[in-house]
Amino acid sequence: MKIYGVALLAFCFLTGKFIGNLLGAAIGISGDVGGVGFGMLLLILGNMYLKRKGLLEPPTEKGILFWSSMYIPVVVAMSATQNVKAAISEGPIAIIVGVIVTITGFFLVPLISKIGRKKQND
Repeated sequence: MKIYGVALLAFCFLTGKFIGNLLGAAIGISGDVGGVGFGMLLLILGNMYLKRKGLLEPPTEKGILFWSSMYIPVVVAMSATQNVKAAISEGPIAIIVGVIVTITGFFLVPLISKIGRKKQND
């Protein structure tokens, strides 16, 4: 049953959106700032906490895994539309920052891919 885990996902999503709206209001933006990211972080932390405490039964764990897999593409795609509209309406600085972050991410891929590899003996 995939219904297990929906409560944790809903709690994390709504809490993340709330935090994002508070952060947006604090910096003077009339929108959500990082709510999806906060929600994803809460979902990861909540899942880890419940596993450590032994409170997850196998069906619940499978449900959380399923919904966390669905969370990323669906919710991020929904928020991406809003972010593009805001970036275009706010001027070129948002687009410039987005391009810089994307290019930096491309350059960091080789560095990040080396993390965790065992050193090979020559």
